[in-house]
Amino acid sequence: MEMGDNDIEEQDTFRLQSDEEGANRGNIKSRGRRVEKFQKNVSRWMLPEELRETYLERANCCPPPIFIILVSLAELGVFIYYAVWKPQKQWVTLGIGIWESPLTYKSDQREEAWRFLSYMFVHAGVEHILGNLIMQLFLGIPLELVHKGFEVGMVYMAGVLAGSLASSIFDPYSALVGASGGVYALMGGYFMNAVVNFREMMPLLGAFRILVIVLIVGTDVGFAIYRRFITHDAGMKVSFVAHIAGGVAGMTIGYVFFTNYSKELLKDPRFWLCIVGYIAFFFFAVIFNIFLSPAPA
Repeated sequence: MEMGDNDIEEQDTFRLQSDEEGANRGNIKSRGRRVEKFQKNVSRWMLPEELRETYLERANCCPPPIFIILVSLAELGVFIYYAVWKPQKQWVTLGIGIWESPLTYKSDQREEAWRFLSYMFVHAGVEHILGNLIMQLFLGIPLELVHKGFEVGMVYMAGVLAGSLASSIFDPYSALVGASGGVYALMGGYFMNAVVNFREMMPLLGAFRILVIVLIVGTDVGFAIYRRFITHDAGMKVSFVAHIAGGVAGMTIGYVFFTNYSKELLKDPRFWLCIVGYIAFFFFAVIFNIFLSPAPA
């Protein structure tokens, strides 16, 4: 009897182990199908048809989209710091805390060169930080899954720097806060990719993407111009030029980066044209700020 009972127990244990292994295999397959479906959707949104198979063959989440996530966390952390720890303890519209911040770009302190980049971490209120975070995460994560962090980071930072440099030239008395230059660079690069590859994508999908970007940009820039020229709120005037300059950086540098998937970027003459143009603009802006700017130093 004991031998028989032992055999039955061993069979039951074997069946349980087999069931567990089968369930685990089923879960792994199910997760694999979900990941594959997600990667297919990403490829449809980010790449023309002839490049999708190449992406799917080597698609993985290693490294993960860490650049855009870390930047977003840093921006959120700085916002919380100024909303809670500084003089004002309200979240809707931040006041004196951000204007006195060593991160904010101000024309009369432009000799502190880090401000040309650090202004991206400071936001003027809840709607400002939420709008930028939603857009850069919604667009930046899929872009980084496809093009990886270096390319996305280069485009983003090129937009941030272009925004402050252009503002220092075309709107020299205004301050700058927010990551709109970087966000608009991502949007500009993505927009140009969608326009150029429109025929290779599903027409309705391509038209929908372009329409959404145009509506978002039009609304946001219109509101920024309204705040700059029409409202008379107390405090420093915030420039809208960074939005436009970031978009232009995205439609040039971003376009080149985002359309060179699986190609050697250094062999593309468009890349060198954009780089030379950006460097020329950079040196012109530096000379302007040192010798020609009407804003006080």
